[in-house]
Amino acid sequence: MTLSGDYTEMSFRLVVALAAGALIGLERSYRGRPAGFRTHALVCTASSLLMLVTVYEHLWFSGGSARTVLDPTRMSQGIMTGIGFLGAGVIVKEGLSVRGLTTAASIWMTASIGILIGIGFYFPAGIATVLTLGTLSVFRWIEGKMPSEYYANFLVRFPREKAMPEAELRGLIADHGFDVANLSYRIAGEGRDFEYQMVLRTLHASNTQKLSARLAAEPSVTEFRIVPAGD
Repeated sequence: MTLSGDYTEMSFRLVVALAAGALIGLERSYRGRPAGFRTHALVCTASSLLMLVTVYEHLWFSGGSARTVLDPTRMSQGIMTGIGFLGAGVIVKEGLSVRGLTTAASIWMTASIGILIGIGFYFPAGIATVLTLGTLSVFRWIEGKMPSEYYANFLVRFPREKAMPEAELRGLIADHGFDVANLSYRIAGEGRDFEYQMVLRTLHASNTQKLSARLAAEPSVTEFRIVPAGD
């Protein structure tokens, strides 16, 4: 292939990588994720660009008769290591819940697609792009239709002298369709309040509204908080 042909092929690979990353990033942006359109586009393009360094080493390496054979797999390993740090940056822990795992996985997949495009494996890169978009969109719909357990971090506080007995509280929670796990106790408010903390589990997220209404009507409750524990 001529020099102009090499440059044309390199430009094509970078454009394809940009398009593939942008498609995946659009889905993440639509879902309101911080790492979205531009992040995924840049990750895929950068991965493809770095792979071009090894694929087209004959254009920049001039060592006379003594030639060094470059291993493209070492470059890909370095890329994926760096992407691991970027993926870790989008994972956020909020209380007992963790968010951003899917976005981190999509960034990792986008880097892999960029590597494939960078070395000219267009067919598997195209299949991977379609599968990734399908996983992020279609699988999300399937996941929404599947029955799944709903978890919430629950805190309720009473005046210390009017604290609801544990057995009564457990009964109230069970009447609203919840199971209790990891129950803990705490004296709060400089000794004035008694606090229960626990993780609630149910098959119907709507039970949360019913429990909230019941607690709001309970005169001995001074404060309560129900926080979803999912991604």
